[in-house]
Amino acid sequence: MSAGRTVIVVGGGLGGLWATLTIAEAGHRVLLFSLFEVMRSHSVCAQGGINAVLDAKGQHDSVEQHIVDTIKGGSYLANQPPIKSLCEGAPGLIRTFERLGVTFSRTPEGLLDQRLFGGVKKKRTCFAGASTGQQLLYGVDQQVRRLQADGRVEKHEWWEFLSLVKDADGTCRGIVAMDLRSQELQAFRADAVVLATGGLGQIYAPKTTCSTNSTGAAASRVFQQGARFANAEFFQFHPTAMLGEDKTRLMSEAARGEGGRVWVPRDPADHREPGRIPESARFYFLEDWYPAYGNTVPRDIASRAIWKVTREFGLGIGGGDRVYLDLTHLDSAFVSTRLGAILSIYRKFAGVDPLDTPMEIFPAAHYAMGGLWVDFERDERSGGVKQDSPRNHATNIAGLYACGECDYAYHGANRLGANSLLSASYSGRVAGESVAAYLQGLGAGSQDLPAEPFDREVRRQAQINARFAGAHGDQNPYRLHDALGALMTAKVGVVRDNGSLDAAIAELAELEQRFERLDLGERSGWANQSLAHARQVFDMVKLAQVMAASARARDECRGAHYKPAFDLQIPEGKYAGDPEYEAYRARWKAANTRWLKTTTAEYATDGPRIGFEDVDLSLLAPEEPRDYR
Repeated sequence: MSAGRTVIVVGGGLGGLWATLTIAEAGHRVLLFSLFEVMRSHSVCAQGGINAVLDAKGQHDSVEQHIVDTIKGGSYLANQPPIKSLCEGAPGLIRTFERLGVTFSRTPEGLLDQRLFGGVKKKRTCFAGASTGQQLLYGVDQQVRRLQADGRVEKHEWWEFLSLVKDADGTCRGIVAMDLRSQELQAFRADAVVLATGGLGQIYAPKTTCSTNSTGAAASRVFQQGARFANAEFFQFHPTAMLGEDKTRLMSEAARGEGGRVWVPRDPADHREPGRIPESARFYFLEDWYPAYGNTVPRDIASRAIWKVTREFGLGIGGGDRVYLDLTHLDSAFVSTRLGAILSIYRKFAGVDPLDTPMEIFPAAHYAMGGLWVDFERDERSGGVKQDSPRNHATNIAGLYACGECDYAYHGANRLGANSLLSASYSGRVAGESVAAYLQGLGAGSQDLPAEPFDREVRRQAQINARFAGAHGDQNPYRLHDALGALMTAKVGVVRDNGSLDAAIAELAELEQRFERLDLGERSGWANQSLAHARQVFDMVKLAQVMAASARARDECRGAHYKPAFDLQIPEGKYAGDPEYEAYRARWKAANTRWLKTTTAEYATDGPRIGFEDVDLSLLAPEEPRDYR
């Protein structure tokens, strides 16, 4: 192994921390960059749990079933070897978290407890009350702090990644970042860079569960420097989000996994308090339409069902975009123990106790299945990925790796609940192992390069800052962000059509042009939040263009991407073996020959170039359509 190499990790969530921990323990120095204190990273917002087959409930669960559920949950669109290794690695990862001191919830016997989550029939989700992400992040952060104290990790908190620095061969050799307090620009050399910068839900603000820092700006910036993006059209809308003026807030899928029920009054004119509406006057539509899974159908299906009930049937509470998520029939002590964190959030922001009155919820933008394209090397012997291969989680830019929500590797067209904390942790560890393998074969290090490419990139970023800061137009960056969120929510949302997508593409081009008339309204050279935000919004617009163009190019319904004009509906009341169902299956398989492909995007100045590539289907052939009835 080459000792003394330097690696930069951008992002301090679970993916970034696991990559940092793995690389540092392999003997390399890590510079860890974060927009804020690492312990504030968005991973702390994940509530419900992390999937792993432990079969703690004696339900005869298996790793093989976890693999199948994940593949089918994603509508077969994810490469299957990475999924196999992800699910196989999950139990060991849970045991590692235990040894790190994570306080998982336990049964009275002291065993790890597990709860039910969407898209599965087995209790497979380990959890720590309703604050699982926070507990996992804090456990890994303690280990990173140990390495920091040993001088093997150097944290750069309150620094924002702006761009890569590449050598003459196009290999990533470092980054340029900005100190968010002093506005200082600085180039940092590295022999490899890991991007672990999370999702991009702020593209849909304010109707998103994501934090204000989930902008996708870093992924957009490396995309504009040549990194490929994949499956951008697949964005998950979480079915149960609390409404709010400033933003929407996640009400965990754990609420339904623990027995919560979703319903609306059967009569839209019924304005009684929910507790006064009798069972006979309630429409439990998920239970009626999907009796095999009920309230724990996958998120894409639940969100569209809520959309249908409110927008098409007009049965939303008070005629609006709201349905009930009801916990009032459950034991209050049980619910308080298992879901205390979300109960506290709802009480604080709604002024109502969910133990007494059903919560009012509606789908909101939540998670990007798409992300930076990353590679993998299949192990022909095991069928999974080849361990310690430098190809795993490598982008198409040499020396640049990506992990966590900012890559596209594991979830296909729809992510199953509680697979996010798993994929973030697992992918961070795999990316770290791959970087260590990459460094073994690396020749000259970044320290041997001349200063010119680093100085040139600093100058380029300084020019961008000067252009944004010196503009005197009529366009406020916060208003531009509002316009972006409204546009994407209306035209690239739960339900899509090509006319709206064409309009979105045109409006996004116009929105980009409005940045030429920017006015920050702030001239400070210290902690200028408007400058940082304006740059983020601009890069969000570039990424939104990729999402809209990718959605326009895919004329089918798959997972979170739904165009009713191209929907192949399952014949009502018909099942496998019935002639009508078999005819449907034949049409579905025929459509797969055209559309069961990864969408890819490459940057061009006049708009993204959209293409398609084959999916590795080496483990489970797409013979069975998704059917959660």
